Amino acid sequence: MLAYLVKRLGLAVLVALTVSVIAYMLLYLSGDPALAIAGEGARQADIDLIRKTYGFDRPLIVQYGDWLLKLLRGDLGVSMYFKTDVAPLIFSKLSTTLLLAVYALTVALVISVPLGVLAAIYKNSWIDRLCLAVAVVGQSMPNFFFALILIMLFSISWRLLPVSGSGTWQHFVMPAITLGYYAAPAFMRLIRAGMIEVLSADYIRTARAKGLPTHTVIFKHALRNAIVPVVALAAVQLGFLLGGSIVIETIFALDGLGYLAYQSITFKDYPVTQIIVLLLSVIYILLTLASDVANAWLDPRIRVA
Repeated sequence: MLAYLVKRLGLAVLVALTVSVIAYMLLYLSGDPALAIAGEGARQADIDLIRKTYGFDRPLIVQYGDWLLKLLRGDLGVSMYFKTDVAPLIFSKLSTTLLLAVYALTVALVISVPLGVLAAIYKNSWIDRLCLAVAVVGQSMPNFFFALILIMLFSISWRLLPVSGSGTWQHFVMPAITLGYYAAPAFMRLIRAGMIEVLSADYIRTARAKGLPTHTVIFKHALRNAIVPVVALAAVQLGFLLGGSIVIETIFALDGLGYLAYQSITFKDYPVTQIIVLLLSVIYILLTLASDVANAWLDPRIRVA
């Protein structure tokens, strides 16, 4: 187990370093960063001054190395637009995004577990096909389109929920439903497949033969075993929800990392954009690592392989 853990940890570090290189190269996606910061119509003298001030005149590998060393020391830089240190700016928004991701994950499980169980119990029936249709719609519908439908219904037509902001739990209802419904199909398919396999196992037939109630067989014996892979998937999906919140936070104007990323991209605030991309990627890598370790602990065959 220790060897497997060291191997996965080393791979996670390499992936994080690769992501850091990609995050730094965001500076050069639009061409010369000094020209992008100066704006159209800027004088050459101003562009040269910006290039010298931010160190863009140095070799690229030197710039990246200096940026990475500052990161390791905890210096995340200074925002060009907000005129403040990036670290407090980022971490003041992180709690909102984490809260949204947890709410969305809860919504996804609330939707997927009952549908997955029903689809497995009534396999190949119209109930199974209906549950699968709900999953297909959730997977195929763009989340921004679903968000607009919710806004029209719950905010404009019925006036039940606020459209934007993050002051109360009510502000998180529609964003959480939007993200959760999009993530639910993956859980539902996994639960359905697991339940179908478990329900045909010998110990389930034994439990039925003993005369145990149907709900006891399904929820205490079958679901308890079929839901084990879902725990590992939940960690990966949580990372996906953190990264996928950018569009949703922008639509609902939630004051989180996603909305901050939108602002930083709009105003070409490169230091903030770089750290957001790197932070969300590292969180996703750590959650994936935790998922791999959990799977290896639950299933020794993975460690052997």
